[in-house]
Amino acid sequence: MSKHTGTIVGGAVGALAFIAIVIGFVWLIKCRHFENKNSETASSDPSALVEWNRGAGTGDQTLFGSQEARQIAMEEIEQATNVFSESNLIGYGSFGLVYKGLLRDTVVAIKRRPGAPRQEFVAEVTHFSQIRHRHLVTLLGYCQESGFQMLVFEYLPNGSMCNHLYDTGEEPSTKLEFKQRLSIAMGAAKGLCYLHGLNPPLVHKNFKTANVLVDENFIAKVADAGISQLLEKIEEAGPSRTSSVNVFQDPEVGQPGTFTQLSDIYSFGVFLLELVTGQEALHIDSLGSYDSLIQWVRSRLSSNNFVDHRLAGRFTTEGIRDLIILTLQCMSFPGIRRPKMEMVVHELERIHEKEMALTTVMGEGTTTFALGSELFTSN
Repeated sequence: MSKHTGTIVGGAVGALAFIAIVIGFVWLIKCRHFENKNSETASSDPSALVEWNRGAGTGDQTLFGSQEARQIAMEEIEQATNVFSESNLIGYGSFGLVYKGLLRDTVVAIKRRPGAPRQEFVAEVTHFSQIRHRHLVTLLGYCQESGFQMLVFEYLPNGSMCNHLYDTGEEPSTKLEFKQRLSIAMGAAKGLCYLHGLNPPLVHKNFKTANVLVDENFIAKVADAGISQLLEKIEEAGPSRTSSVNVFQDPEVGQPGTFTQLSDIYSFGVFLLELVTGQEALHIDSLGSYDSLIQWVRSRLSSNNFVDHRLAGRFTTEGIRDLIILTLQCMSFPGIRRPKMEMVVHELERIHEKEMALTTVMGEGTTTFALGSELFTSN
C-alpha cells in the first residue's frame, strides 16, 4: 500500500472501537428501511431465470435438456475424463476428487466419491439440480456405477477465487481491482440470497472463498450449494469432517451442526475479509471472538497492513470504509445482530454504485481522500 493511502486507512484505528458500539444501531435503522422495500434479490436476474425455466439458460441445456439432472453412464464419464486421468484432476472438495472433462463437446467438472448406489442420492440430486440461478454453479448430471457416486457440474474456466485473490508474494496472472472485487462479492451474495429465499430456505453450510467460482467474464457463481445436505442424507454416520480448522464456520455453530442462514452470513463476512485483505483468513487467529477480531483489525490498520497492498490508490475512502463496516457486521456476535443476505446484497450494490460514480476508469481511485478521522463518521 502506498504511504499516502496507508496513512488514510490507518487513520481508522481510533474509530473502529466506535463502530463496534454503534454497528447494531446503524443496522437497526437500515432494517426498518429495508422492511418497507419489496424483495428484489431472490431473483437477481429475472430474465435469466425465465430462460432457465424455458430450458434456454445456457449452452449446456442443448446437451442436458430440461431443468433436471441427467443420468450419465460411467462409460461416458470415463471417456470424458480419460478414465479419470491425473492430468484431468483439478481439485478436491467436500464431495471428493474433482476432474475436468469433455462430455459431448461440453466442458464439465465431475466430482467423484466412493459410494454404493442409493435411491436417496438420486432423489436429492434431482431436487438440487432444479435449483438454478445466474449466480449458482449448475448441477447438470449424475452417475452411480462401479462403486462410485458422481456429480456433473458446469465448468467455470477461471476457477476458484482463491486462485486470483490470495497474495502469495508472486505477481498474479490476474489483478482484481476494487470494483471487480465488489462485483464478485455482489454475485456471491445474490447466490446465497437466492438459496435463503427458497421455501424452505437452503442453508449452504460450507460457504467459503474456494466455493466462489468465476467464469470467463469474472461473473461469480457459488459452488456446492446443497452438497452438505446431500451428504447428510446419503451418509448414515453423517458427512465426513476434516480435522483441519474451518475458519469460515460460524463459532456459534454447535457440535450437532446447527447451521442457520446466520451461519452462512458469518462465512460470507470471512469471504469479504479476504477480499479486503487479499490474505487467507486461515492465518487470522482472532476469528473466534468479535472483540478479538476488532482488535486484530485495529492492529493491522495501525501498521498499514490491512487493505490488500495491490489495491493501493485504486479505491475511494468511502468505498473501502463501507466494505470494512459491512464485513464486520456480517461477522458480528451474537449472530442475531448480523444483517440478512438481502440487506447485504443491497449494501454491496450501494457501495458498488457509489464507487462507480466516484471513479471514471476501472482501477483508478479518486485523488481526494477524507481525513482518517472522518473514515467512519456519517455523512
